[in-house]
Order: sequence, then structure tokens, then C-alpha cells
Amino acid sequence: MPAASEPASTPHRLPDLPHTWRPLGPRIVASVLVVGLAVLCTVTWLTMDAEIRAKFTVFEKLTMAAIALGILVCVHALTRSRVTATRDALVVVNGYRRRELEWAEVVAVRMPPGAPWARLDLADGSEISAMGIQGSDGASAKRAVRQLRALAEGLSG
Repeated sequence: MPAASEPASTPHRLPDLPHTWRPLGPRIVASVLVVGLAVLCTVTWLTMDAEIRAKFTVFEKLTMAAIALGILVCVHALTRSRVTATRDALVVVNGYRRRELEWAEVVAVRMPPGAPWARLDLADGSEISAMGIQGSDGASAKRAVRQLRALAEGLSG
């Protein structure tokens, strides 16, 4: 049964606090991507003739370095996403944005079937993504949503 459709009263084992949820799938993909890209670029550079490598200008080399740095910055932003629950607050880090929420602000925790990540409904009527709990992690993500929902209900009052 999807986490979004389970009754809120279902008892679940609460994690010890503080507790941090991080997505496993995106971290694996990011590691493979970065290592694979580094190996590909290195092998390509080393298999070029010295004459061809000598034709690259400083500007072209700097451009390639800037592209590599841009890729690393984007991958780092995706892999640093997390949700941390403490007794006092819920900290949501999505990329380079960090939000600290009091438990009373969190009205609901949802992850409908097919959703890429969990969503938090807030007391002011807005909602935010919790990219630290990703649907691609399957049963682990559903368990995280249930735990976070139970924490929100137990600590908001």
C-alpha cells in the first residue's frame, strides 16, 4: 500500500532523533556519472596524438574545466539533498537551499504513487519538496514517509 494512502493512525517505529534521510539512488547515479565522465575524458585526452593536444588553446582548456566544474556543482547539489529530524525542528535541504521548519509548521507528509519525492504541506498553505526522500528508493522511501509523518504528528503538539 502506498505511503500516501495509509491511515495516519497506523503505528510505525519511530527513528531515534536526530535522524537524517538521504536518497540512495541519486547518490549512486551521481558517483557513477562523475567517475565515468572523468574516465571518459581522461582516456579521450590520452588517446589523442600529442600534435592534436598541442592545438588546444588555454581558453579551450579553461572552457572544458569550467564545464567540468559546472557538472560537479550540479551533481553536488543533487547529492546533498536530505531531511533531518530533530526534537525541535525539521531541516530540509534541497540542492543548495536549506529550510528549517518547526514541527508545528508541518501539517502533512505525502508521497503519492509515482511522485519523484516527498512533499510537505505547511501550516501557511504552501508546500515544499523534501528531495531527501526520493520515490526511486522504493520501500525505503515509503518507510521514511511513514516515519516522518508519525514524527510530525507526534512532535507538532
